[in-house]
Amino acid sequence: MKNILIIGATGQIGSELTMLLRRNYSGNVVAGYIPGAEPKGELKESGPSAIVDITNPQQIADAVSQYQVDTIYNLAALLSAVAENKPQLAWKIGLGGLFNTLEVAREKQCAVFTPSSIGSFGPGTPKDKTPQDTVQRPKTMYGVTKVSGELLSDYYFTRFGVDTRSVRFPGLISYVTPPGGGTTDYAVDIYYSAAKGEKFVCPIAEGTYMDMMYMPDALRAAVEIMEADPSKLVHRNSFNIASMSFEPNTIYQNIRKYLPEFEMQYQVDPLRQAIAESWPNSLDDTCAREEWGWKPEYDLDAMTQDMLAKLKERFGR
Repeated sequence: MKNILIIGATGQIGSELTMLLRRNYSGNVVAGYIPGAEPKGELKESGPSAIVDITNPQQIADAVSQYQVDTIYNLAALLSAVAENKPQLAWKIGLGGLFNTLEVAREKQCAVFTPSSIGSFGPGTPKDKTPQDTVQRPKTMYGVTKVSGELLSDYYFTRFGVDTRSVRFPGLISYVTPPGGGTTDYAVDIYYSAAKGEKFVCPIAEGTYMDMMYMPDALRAAVEIMEADPSKLVHRNSFNIASMSFEPNTIYQNIRKYLPEFEMQYQVDPLRQAIAESWPNSLDDTCAREEWGWKPEYDLDAMTQDMLAKLKERFGR
């Protein structure tokens, strides 16, 4: 990777990934954004940016040409719960936008990273240690776009030779960007409430396990998969990656080790609960470990200590 375009650079993943790539690479790392979501602060000042609406293929092509881009990180998507309320827009961005990106990549000879998700699985998938290759019949629009995206990316690799690669992200937890409508976002919200000294109202039922990952591990995975030796990749779109699996009470009790006064109650959101129950409890990431050396660095306790320290600093507590 020399010159990189990040589409969706001001989002949850993009805002952090852009800064990481700018630290790691000497070439242009272009922050692609849509009007109304302009880069701010260090994200704006540390490198070039361009208006790139993923539904506008000409804007993608113009940015690729202007900055001689060889790698595109396509991070534009609606998160799971939001996508259920706006299914047409979720399809337009998730699949229409991916098609636009892949067409530009085919014409301009770019590599493309497009994240998939645990949401690409469904209720018919094995729930525990979900295999790399298994049935994928999701019941949400978010999941449908992710499965379709995996297939479309594989098609562009086998048919046109576009260097497409991807990982299936679990729920991502970060202290940098506030949650934005994902089913797993309760695991971000709970740290914000704890750090502020507030009672947390959990929208996911006790006993509901889901795979989770701390953002530093997720960012590293997004970089390492694109740096991996292609001759060793049996799979491409998309690799299971895993770090930790827990249910709400597990994370609550872990936080109470450091904040004994912290309180939580349950008020289950039927939509998010239904989505959560259709997803795996945990993923088997053996293929990622064997094919490109994936290995997480954070477990639940290490993440909790870092999240609380960073958020307390932010909130002046």
